[in-house]
Amino acid sequence: MRLQHIDRSGRGEMHFLTGELKLNELIEEHRSKIFLTLALNTGEPQKITVDGVAYDFPSWSIIPIYANQPFHFHNPETVTIWQYNREFYCMADNHVEISCIGLIFLGYSKKLFIEIAQEHRQKISTLIEIFIEEFDSGDYIKTDMLLTLLKRFIIILTRLARDQYFGDVIFIDDKFDLIRQFNFYVEGNFRKEHKVQFYAGLMNKSPKTLSNIFTLYNYNSPMSIIHDRIVNEAKRLLFYTDKSAKEIAYELGFEDAAHFSRFFKNSTSQNPSGFRKNAIV
Repeated sequence: MRLQHIDRSGRGEMHFLTGELKLNELIEEHRSKIFLTLALNTGEPQKITVDGVAYDFPSWSIIPIYANQPFHFHNPETVTIWQYNREFYCMADNHVEISCIGLIFLGYSKKLFIEIAQEHRQKISTLIEIFIEEFDSGDYIKTDMLLTLLKRFIIILTRLARDQYFGDVIFIDDKFDLIRQFNFYVEGNFRKEHKVQFYAGLMNKSPKTLSNIFTLYNYNSPMSIIHDRIVNEAKRLLFYTDKSAKEIAYELGFEDAAHFSRFFKNSTSQNPSGFRKNAIV
């Protein structure tokens, strides 16, 4: 089943796919568009490949996949995905934890798998049924209804992620929002700016202050966020393009290709050519 909705402005899009044997091919059709993705595996445990690296995808778990991260399911027929762009979801005035770059997407560098325990599965299944009904409806409030359902879904996932990954950490809006802002700035500048000091300056904070806040939430360090984003993009370029390591190095802000190769190997234990050769399709 493949359903989609474009809002009245023509800019906001949401897609829903489930039970599709050719799911991977359908996703590739709009790879050029920038979507946030929520993927649910209701079948047996399988593998999901993200940025050319295979991960275990447990049964009844969800992985949020950040924009521009290439992914591939090994058993797509048991996967349900929601895809939407910022023009669709981010028009809403959402709390920072469930905003465009909210809590569940801030874990993208860790490959955040969210377990759906037995007591929550019926709730998710019912929500899927309502999503399908609303996609099939033709009334003028369809966008509002889909947006409400998506927000509800993200709230459920956010609560589960908080319980599973952050324990008793108390979320303070302004401090948590700094993590979200940092990720936002990294996304826009990682190809040129590789130092924490640059991002700290944009946020009028010291690098030490940022580090302390990230530690408070048991989150990756600011430097590791920058490095992870560079590595993820390098993997994507190595996996999906024919660009040489030298071309990729310059595209990602490295003046010296040898420096890029050392950086990549330190992060992945493989040099760029080795990764390209061994990447799982």
